[in-house]
Order: sequence, then structure tokens, then C-alpha cells
Amino acid sequence: MAAIETVGLTKQYGDLTAVDDLDLTIEEGEVFGFLGPNGAGKSTTINMLLDFTRPSAGSATVLGYDAQDEADAISPRVGVLPEGFDIYPRLTGRRHIEFAIETKDAADDPDAVLERVGLSADDAARPAGDYSKGMRQRLATGMALVGDPDLLIMDEPSSGLDPHGIREMQELVRSEAETGTTVFFSSHILEHVEAVCDRIGVLNEGELVAVDTIEGLRESIGGGGTMELTLADSADAFRDAVGAVDGIADVTVSGRTLECSIADPAAKAGAVIALDDAGTTVRDVRIEDVSLESLFTTLTNGGDDPGGRSTDETESPAAATPEVAE
Repeated sequence: MAAIETVGLTKQYGDLTAVDDLDLTIEEGEVFGFLGPNGAGKSTTINMLLDFTRPSAGSATVLGYDAQDEADAISPRVGVLPEGFDIYPRLTGRRHIEFAIETKDAADDPDAVLERVGLSADDAARPAGDYSKGMRQRLATGMALVGDPDLLIMDEPSSGLDPHGIREMQELVRSEAETGTTVFFSSHILEHVEAVCDRIGVLNEGELVAVDTIEGLRESIGGGGTMELTLADSADAFRDAVGAVDGIADVTVSGRTLECSIADPAAKAGAVIALDDAGTTVRDVRIEDVSLESLFTTLTNGGDDPGGRSTDETESPAAATPEVAE
């Protein structure tokens, strides 16, 4: 069973088509990165999956349930970390987690949840209004994890975190996936996406322009990066041997070094074999793959801020502060 499946999912606001005929399948236990420039339709898509807004056409299922007709069955099994989450300043961190436990009718230990997201006992006892942005993000993540959800939807999960916090977030995402939880998130930190995602989907102007692994995107777009080979001999004599390899382009020579553009990842091994057959020894090989940022730019025609939220998109009610009795 797919964790998320959409068929022809479309949302129009008057003359504006925010999401256009979206067909997407996300498997159970998958870590899926959802990218797109400002106004691409990411938040609108998430809102339809959570039944915060109704589609104009098409359908969506979440954990096997219809996202609109069976939203009450979905909600207890989904944890949501929205972008722009706010807190009640006078309530302690622990009280926020207790509220989430009460709301989901769960049996979690609030102290264990806080420890899991890197908040100490002292942090838990402090008013959340004293928290830094990173601590607030940790607290919101803890609330999303309450009830051991089958699906985590995370919008900018690394927001406000320092490099150490980002590494901890990556470990948490991997840990959740290892237990079978599906993780669906958007992030503007492309290194974070590359580090944890099994696949990514790129949305541009409401349309899904690519779905694949990052390596798959590199191959399909035709950008394998560059390869620098340091030889035991003068490189000029071996330029033609490397240039004749299928998938190698733009060979440049500098002393004993050959630098090649790679159009096909399979050409990397072919270049080394060709040089060996030509009678030289390869002393060093350095490979630089095409970055996810470059792939993103190509797919979105130069669009920026892959995780950003546009003012054209309807803000998710999940971003609002929960009503907590003080």
C-alpha cells in the first residue's frame, strides 16, 4: 500500500492553477523530499493531503484512506511539523508535549519525547517563550512525533537549527524511516535533502516536473559532473584516448592532468580503462558530481528557494498555534 497517492490532483483559485494534475505515489517507509521554488504549489499540495483545502479535481489517498472523505481516520496516524509553527510563550516545553499527547490520546512519556528531540529536563521546565528558534523547532518536532505516527509531514524541518542540530534531525529522519515511518518533507537546505531522501519530487508552477532518486536525476538530465585524472605521464598524449570514450566530453589538459565533463556516469570507469589500455598509469582520480542545486535549477528554469513558501500559496491551518488551555 502506498503511504500517499494522488491522481490528477488539481487546485485552482480563480484563474490561478496552484497544483496542476498531480500524479504522485510515495511508498510506505520512504523518505521523500518535495522541492520547488516559491509559488510552486508545495504548501497547497500538503493542505489537500491533510484536508485543509479541497481539490478542484482529482483525488488523494493517505495511508490508504481518502484524504477528503476519511480525514478523521488519517489524522491520528499523521504527525505534522508545519513551517512557521508558533508556541505559547508562558507554557513550558513539557506542557506543550503533554498537550499533544492529550490531543492524540496517546500514551507517550513526555520526558522521553523531549529527550529524543534534544531538549533537556531543564529545557522542558522552562517557558517556551524563552526558547531559541532552534529549540522551538525541536519542540515542534517532538509534538509531531507524539503517537508514533505512520506518516511524518515536515515543512522545513531544519529551520533554525545549527549544523549539529541539522545532523541530529537527519539521524531522527533516518531512525523514523528504519521503523517503517514514511517521511514527506520539503526543505531549502538541499544538502539535507540529499543526505536523507530516497527520492525527490520537484514541483514547478504547479506541475510535477521530476520524480526520481538524485542519482537517477543526474543520469536523466545528462549531467554526470566532472572527473579529474592525474597521470604518471604528460596528459596531452592521452587526450584522444579519453575523448573517444562514450559519455566523455570537453577534455582539457594541464600538465599531467586531464579534466573531463561526464555526460554519462558509466563513462567514469571507461575513461580509466581507456587510459590503462593506452599505456599510462592513473595516479589519482577526483570526481565531482553535479550538485542537487544545479539539478534543481535546471528543472525549474532557474527557480530559487526550493523550500520557500510563497505568499501566493494558502497558509496551512497547521501552521497556526494550537489552542492550549493555560
